[in-house]
Amino acid sequence: MHPTIKLIALLFTITIQCQSDFGKLDRLFVIPDMLYENSGMERVSSSDNIYIINDSGNSNKLYAVDPESGSIRQEITIENARNRDWEDLASRGSDLFIGDFGNNGNHRDDLTIYWLSHIDSLKGVKVSAFAKAISFTLEDQTKFPPKKKDRNFDIEAFIAKGDYFYLFTRNRSSQFDGTTKCYRLPIKEGSHIATLIGSYITCGDSDDCQITGAALDDSSGKIALLSHNKVWIIKDYPSDDFFKGSIQKIKLGHDSQKESLFFQNESTLIIGEESSKKDGGNVYCLKLE
Repeated sequence: MHPTIKLIALLFTITIQCQSDFGKLDRLFVIPDMLYENSGMERVSSSDNIYIINDSGNSNKLYAVDPESGSIRQEITIENARNRDWEDLASRGSDLFIGDFGNNGNHRDDLTIYWLSHIDSLKGVKVSAFAKAISFTLEDQTKFPPKKKDRNFDIEAFIAKGDYFYLFTRNRSSQFDGTTKCYRLPIKEGSHIATLIGSYITCGDSDDCQITGAALDDSSGKIALLSHNKVWIIKDYPSDDFFKGSIQKIKLGHDSQKESLFFQNESTLIIGEESSKKDGGNVYCLKLE
């Protein structure tokens, strides 16, 4: 091989290796530009689509993307919903739930979950749908906002399990100690109060230990909680006392604005990040031990 060609080939190889250096993660694809603020991803049991939402300040649209390429297959406008601060998706069977409960300043008293039944029955590239609404407040929040040291009422993560949602807070306290709180909320239309059922200290660094996403594997009961550079796997818990189960902390070896995840199967997590200044916007695969 000519030396110049060999050098070009070597440089190309190095570039590819550098681009694929994501710690324990393998990159699957880069999301389209219109999903650059990816804040929630989920699958439903009856479809291979990956459903993705953007967070606050974006339109009231839900996107179905191809699991291989990330290309957009379907755009769904939720006609009776506003994207105040959409932060996560959850599913139960063929139903999909949109969590409009982002609350960075801990001042909101209009937290809502939108419920789309049989999401796979929607046909067409651009469609509209109406969602059922579940509004709620948190039982232990009495001030909007509370003092800065008490601001642990932002929610960016939830799962649907049985007849309930389980909501996990992103701690915004000025005296951050890593505590995420878990609330239980009935999956039922109308207005409700979410009941505080537990708490867990993730770790002490506010840059690395705030919970930004959650996922449930229906078959095994495993729960995953996400931060920008870690995942916590929870299993073997009694009833819904999740934090009395076995909890494994996994350091991803890669730090970015990771906001979303779901279980592809019991041993595989799919993790998404927001993009910033033309960086990021990747969807990754994490193999669990």
